[in-house]
Amino acid sequence: MKIGLGLYREQLTPDNLQFAVQAGATHIVAHLTNYFRGVDPRIASGDDSGWGDCSDDTLWTYEELRDLVEMVREAGLELAAIENFSPKFWHDILLDGPKREEQIEDLKQLVRDAGRAGVPCIGYNFSLAGVYGWTRGPYARGGAESVGFGVKEDQHKRPDPNAPISDGMVWNMRYRKPEPNAPQITATSDEMWDRLSRFLNDLVPVAEEAGVVLAAHPDDPPAEQLRGTARLVNRPEKYDRLMGVIDSPSNGLELCLGSLQEMPGGEIYEHVRRYARANRIGYIHFRNVKGKIPHYVETFVDEGDIDMAEIVRVLRDENYQGVLIPDHTPAMQCAASWHAGKAFALGYMKALVQNMDALGPSRSAP
Repeated sequence: MKIGLGLYREQLTPDNLQFAVQAGATHIVAHLTNYFRGVDPRIASGDDSGWGDCSDDTLWTYEELRDLVEMVREAGLELAAIENFSPKFWHDILLDGPKREEQIEDLKQLVRDAGRAGVPCIGYNFSLAGVYGWTRGPYARGGAESVGFGVKEDQHKRPDPNAPISDGMVWNMRYRKPEPNAPQITATSDEMWDRLSRFLNDLVPVAEEAGVVLAAHPDDPPAEQLRGTARLVNRPEKYDRLMGVIDSPSNGLELCLGSLQEMPGGEIYEHVRRYARANRIGYIHFRNVKGKIPHYVETFVDEGDIDMAEIVRVLRDENYQGVLIPDHTPAMQCAASWHAGKAFALGYMKALVQNMDALGPSRSAP
């Protein structure tokens, strides 16, 4: 197992790469979509203004991807993945709109260029509403700022889960100006699975040839429906359906432990074991939560409902060789809250991985 750190676009600096090395990471997951242009990288609650405007984004080029890989390597790290396509690149793939075929060809070129540049994995989240509906509050240990869903004390701050998606927006970002009298965006479960299936059948063969894994993130929040649109992977077993669309090592999973734990159902460990054994995990978001849909909060990595040591035992037993990154870490009370939160999570993760053979037998082994 390898330890990595996720960095948003404006965080891809020499100082933050040096911080990653100092904190014990060996890999980087890079976000090139600039959700937080010019602002602090805090996860937004997701109101109608969304995370930002990507209407000026242009398709990432081979040269841009090559330079990213080289910059990360010069810092003594390796690029594990790029996370998330810009909505500007694939809004009509998600919406089944008139530019779908053009955008599929663009993504094919992007995947080919990524493989040629040395990018081994691209994470994506096939969703119309995206990440939406959270509130922010002192939900983690010691009153550390975190995010939650359905927190009863903060219902008055929560965005309306039934609010329609504004025209010209998808995945909680604006890709063009709204048009007057546009119809409301809706999608059924069958429609979303059909769009995903066509996406995978178009892109996975290209990814195979390019040596790239396409890794699907589960729904967060894992509701049945959000903003008038169906969700896709809102139960752990729906990952099996996704993998079954096209059986290929390039059709992989961006395994978010927090999102899986938020879902209804039994314990998470058997699902993690199954996916690791199938060798279909692109990389893992190593984060923890308390509660399940419709009420949960995100926590420090060591205080949630998941036994993270057991996750490492499971991954150890299944010989998982991929990357773990911290995700959505609570902000600690200091002048460098983001860095402090990530450093705590990375230290905890590194200690588990370094001592995985001393953790004893898995408690959830079949």
